[in-house]
Amino acid sequence: MPTATVERVMPIGALAERTGVKVETIRYYEQVGLLPPPERSGGNQRRYGRRHVERLAFIKHARDLGFAVEAIRALLRLSDNPAMACDEAHAIAVAHRDEVRRKIARLRSLEAELERIAATCSGGVAACDCAVIEALADHGRCSHAAH
Repeated sequence: MPTATVERVMPIGALAERTGVKVETIRYYEQVGLLPPPERSGGNQRRYGRRHVERLAFIKHARDLGFAVEAIRALLRLSDNPAMACDEAHAIAVAHRDEVRRKIARLRSLEAELERIAATCSGGVAACDCAVIEALADHGRCSHAAH
């Protein structure tokens, strides 16, 4: 007769160490319903198992990719229902990719503007004559009469 496999359980600190997710973050994921509540020991300590490790790895990877909590919730729902079509997961990924592309475009524009501002300043002058400060501030603020 085969013996039953006993699942190894661990406290929250061990789960945090194993997954690289901070204890406070694990508690937050429980609070917002991304991570199912763990069983409790006789002393009321949280006890996590393999399903928590796997789900937390999923959440961590999704967060590392920049997915919002609500998108992760939807992706987890789909993951929990493998018979569902993946159209929603595809739509979530495409929407997130498009947002990332918009952010990259804004950052490239920001980089170009900062490059332009920095190129106008050679340093070594009084702050009130600094081209960077002038580009950012009200031009009337600096009094050249003090020179």
